[in-house]
Amino acid sequence: MRRMNTSTKQSTAALALLALGVVYGDIGTSPLYAVKETFNPQHGIPMTAENILGGLSAIFWSLMIVVTLKYVTLVLRANNRGEGGIMALLALASASVADRPRLRRTLLAIGVFGAALFYGDAVLTPAISVLSAVEGLEVGTAAFKPYVVPISAGILIGLFLIQRHGTGVVGLLFGPVCGAWFLAIGAAGLWNIAKAPEVLAALDPRHAWQFATGHGAASFVVLGSVLLAITGAEALYADMGHFGKRAIRFAWFGLVAPALVLNYFGQGALLLVDPKAIENPFFLAFPSWALYPMVVLATAATVIASQATISGAYSMTQQAIQLGYLPRMAIRHTSARVMGQIYVPAVNAALLVAVIAAVVGFGSSTALASAYGVAVMGTMLATTVLTFFVLAYGWRFPLWLCILATGFFFAIDATFFAAAMHKVMDGGWFPLALAALMFTVMMSWRRGRDALAVQLRSGSPPLLEFLRSLFGTPPGRVPGTAVFLNADREATPHALLHSLKHYKVLHERNVFLTVAFQDVPWVPDAERISCETLPDDCWRVTARYGFMDTPDVALALEMCAPVGLQVEPMEVSYFLSREKVVPDAGTRGFSGWRDRLFATIARNAGSATDFFHIPANRVVELGTRVGI
Repeated sequence: MRRMNTSTKQSTAALALLALGVVYGDIGTSPLYAVKETFNPQHGIPMTAENILGGLSAIFWSLMIVVTLKYVTLVLRANNRGEGGIMALLALASASVADRPRLRRTLLAIGVFGAALFYGDAVLTPAISVLSAVEGLEVGTAAFKPYVVPISAGILIGLFLIQRHGTGVVGLLFGPVCGAWFLAIGAAGLWNIAKAPEVLAALDPRHAWQFATGHGAASFVVLGSVLLAITGAEALYADMGHFGKRAIRFAWFGLVAPALVLNYFGQGALLLVDPKAIENPFFLAFPSWALYPMVVLATAATVIASQATISGAYSMTQQAIQLGYLPRMAIRHTSARVMGQIYVPAVNAALLVAVIAAVVGFGSSTALASAYGVAVMGTMLATTVLTFFVLAYGWRFPLWLCILATGFFFAIDATFFAAAMHKVMDGGWFPLALAALMFTVMMSWRRGRDALAVQLRSGSPPLLEFLRSLFGTPPGRVPGTAVFLNADREATPHALLHSLKHYKVLHERNVFLTVAFQDVPWVPDAERISCETLPDDCWRVTARYGFMDTPDVALALEMCAPVGLQVEPMEVSYFLSREKVVPDAGTRGFSGWRDRLFATIARNAGSATDFFHIPANRVVELGTRVGI
């Protein structure tokens, strides 16, 4: 027993080290800009000792309430079979209210908008993080100022260009580099606290309350900067499936939280001694000899934070595709050994363009800070709402307990979100515009697919009835196996109807395969396949996948061998129906600009052959025109 406990501790420690880069890279680099923006003179709050203590206290208690209590204590419990993230939570919440269609539609809209805001976060995190790190060069000499934006843009372009090669090798450095980062910022914090230990008075929450209420409208507006200290908290939940709750909590309490608190208080101590250090309190908190080494380390840490966010955008996209909110896209696996390391070329290209536009357009971390909070708090607010419905309807906790558990956090999140919305005209419009675009695409695709399914079902006879009619006067048979991909297992696939129309023959063996995506992250192999024998050597097969699984049709057919369906790969022909969607004003329910948008997206959707891992040289595609 003792040996087992030691092994478990070692495993947890190893996972916690890896989590430092992937999970805590974003929130770990917040000290680069959070204090600087909280005490920005433009807010109109004087740089007095009391206000410095109040701002620090607000940052400290935000970390304790939002990160420690909400995410580490509560939200990590609301997992979908061990998997986290807003799409996993959305699947869990929607399943909890499946018997309440109107409520389910509302939750779907909330969850999708929260997911859409995440894409705004995925653009702003690399931009603000790398910019704020490179801006450290200005502290050494103003001569670097004209080169900050070009250097930042160059680093980010390089980061996006290497995505196609995977990050497995450099990923091994993420944990140690971020470990060195947290140790360095914690040590700098201690060094400055020793110079002004009175800064520890900020631990008293009364300072935070006074700061948040004692300056009128300015107090409310400045909360939009305080929240920068908690950006990246959503990653604790999103990456839970990769590292587990235990490792994430171990890393938070063991290193990340102490280092962040020490550094924030160290910057506050510096400001108590020298208020002019507000120009860049993070880098000025280090001795002069450490400036350029810290710029290098900060740049490395922000690149890691950016990489984690980019990888998160890939995972979010994969989940959204398999839950039916985005069209198929090419997804490449960049590691043969590590599951989950993927690269989505379309997302990578779109993020690169948006990130460079943000860096060049905003030009500084201060300008980007106004835009950042809106995306972060919108996603957090959606997470809180969805968590309530999981607790109340999914897990059947008492209503009073659910309200108590989530109501307090909802009030905090809503306050921060409202404060961030005050900066809409100063840059907050940017993530909102990105989120509105993604929300429109995701909801239009989902509704369009539903409308398309109705149209296809109405024009297709029931499969069993059609087969009985067909074999009453059977067509000629040819050797081999035909696999017809079928979205509705009860309906006759259009590919079969068109094949009979054109070729007038049927294969000796016919398999009607339906790929079903479920609202769970993973489907066990034992539950992957179900096979049903039909007359005249026909089979009906259902292959089930979770939203984190990788669908593989060829492998699914191999798994049918134990029940008698043995397929020779070189004798299989896969028949796919490729729908050409056209707007149809006479079709009920889906018309106007949305049907044109859906038709455009559908024409540019990725290949089903690639997405389902079907051998390309064995595929026959038959087109059909569908009006919606």
